Amino acid sequence: MKKEKSIALLVERFTKAASMQRWNDHIRPVELTELDKQAHKMVIAYVLARLEEDRGEEIDWRCLIEGCIFEFLQRVILTDIKAPVFHKMRENRDVQLKMDQHVLKELENDIGGFNKDFRKRFHDYFFKPKIDINRRILRAAHYLATNWEFKIIYHAAPFIYGIEETRQNIEDQIEDHYDLIGVQRILLNKKSFGFIDLCGQLRFQKRWAHTPRLPETSVLGHMLIVAITSYLATMEMNVGVCPKRFYNNFFAGLFHDLPEILTRDIISPVKKGAELEKILKECEKRKMKEELLPLLPKPWRDEMRYFTENEFKNKIIDKGQIKIIKKISKELDKDNLNPLEGELIMVCDKLAAFIEASLSIKHGIKSDELVEAKENIYGEYNDIKSNGLDFGKIFQNFN
Repeated sequence: MKKEKSIALLVERFTKAASMQRWNDHIRPVELTELDKQAHKMVIAYVLARLEEDRGEEIDWRCLIEGCIFEFLQRVILTDIKAPVFHKMRENRDVQLKMDQHVLKELENDIGGFNKDFRKRFHDYFFKPKIDINRRILRAAHYLATNWEFKIIYHAAPFIYGIEETRQNIEDQIEDHYDLIGVQRILLNKKSFGFIDLCGQLRFQKRWAHTPRLPETSVLGHMLIVAITSYLATMEMNVGVCPKRFYNNFFAGLFHDLPEILTRDIISPVKKGAELEKILKECEKRKMKEELLPLLPKPWRDEMRYFTENEFKNKIIDKGQIKIIKKISKELDKDNLNPLEGELIMVCDKLAAFIEASLSIKHGIKSDELVEAKENIYGEYNDIKSNGLDFGKIFQNFN
């Protein structure tokens, strides 16, 4: 199986997670989905990992990113199992092995086109687990994201039978990770929590808000889809890729729409038709500086600007200066130059939009806007190739 086919299959699975409802045995004032939970979890993992790195811990960022992908895939396959039951079952090693064997069997076709090293890492993540700082960060991020959701549920119906036990279980799991400095800071409800809380609000901003669509996706969920797609595409390129390029391509994808917390998701026809794009970019830059960046430690702010400004341009940092470049050549693909492949993120962003439109049309929920958007995106991006990866073939899987 070709790598393009595997990317298409996985991205479709992740996008469909927007239909997977969470807390569906509780009263929910808002819709909470698995895709959004996983996206929020990765934002929190970024904060926790950066804080640990700042105090001297060595973080394996590729391991952290792939752990997020692997655990997301596991939940996609095993989603029908209620969370407390799921965690209780996994306390039994034999049951755990059977569950993981089922996951690998279900995904065998999906990941068959990827390189053997990735498939081996996927296998070893579950069958040869190594409890290290990366895994503990992901676990802490999981419970912090769950707790953020639970507060919404709890305030809506604190009288539901068993809800106090659920609250206690979540708090106990978070306490087990209290040695992580990020967990301590987030629980103080100060600046770090403010950043995470703002990102969480992107769950409530719906994509394509002007037209009915199924499944509905949020801005936050869309950001994770772009991040994972850009990571998989970077992994499958026929070139050597430095670790910093993997890191930048993933997290620039994860945060590329972050300014929309402050300006909301304004559809492209409105931006371009009313010639608002330049004005909006200036507004986003100003509001990021005034409202969002102050929530981050000072050393991180330049990195967040790097992720979110000129987000669709290829760039490097040379002698402290950001330089826009045409292509990341072998000579520029070095950790000390901090390469970021913005054009790849743009293609992944358009691919995510194309899949969102395609799935809705496939489900019978379509509009003139969705059909037109799908045709326009396909016409513009169906023949793009990048370092041995044929994006046209990925688009064709949904056409």
